[in-house]
Amino acid sequence: MHEWALAEAVIESVKKNIRDKSINDVKRVVVGFGELQNIDIEIFRFGLANILGSNLNVEEIFKIEIDKASFKCNHCDYSWSLAECEYLDEDEREAIHFLPEASRVYISCPGCGSRDFEVISGRGVVIKDIALRDGGET
Repeated sequence: MHEWALAEAVIESVKKNIRDKSINDVKRVVVGFGELQNIDIEIFRFGLANILGSNLNVEEIFKIEIDKASFKCNHCDYSWSLAECEYLDEDEREAIHFLPEASRVYISCPGCGSRDFEVISGRGVVIKDIALRDGGET
């Protein structure tokens, strides 16, 4: 499962960032998911809970933020959001989920129809913040 692998990667990144502290010293982790990743948040949380065990409250510690996808046409400078791409079917969204760069195959500029555009935001996974119980930030 893609989400399970992401949960493992997030936990490992947190561990590396808190260095000499334990995962039990973590008060809050803010994780940002790009909208194009189309992550199933419940599966991600389930993965976190199973990897960490029952000694931590995943819901309380891990805060999830979705970074909305936005695009800008290189031909006409039109900017738009993923919400304007309601014509995408489930299979196309799934393809973009695994490879956001594939969006150019399925999406075109609503202004001029060009497929020459930049993905401005809404890609990837990032740890935005880690707060420790002793008040420390990383």
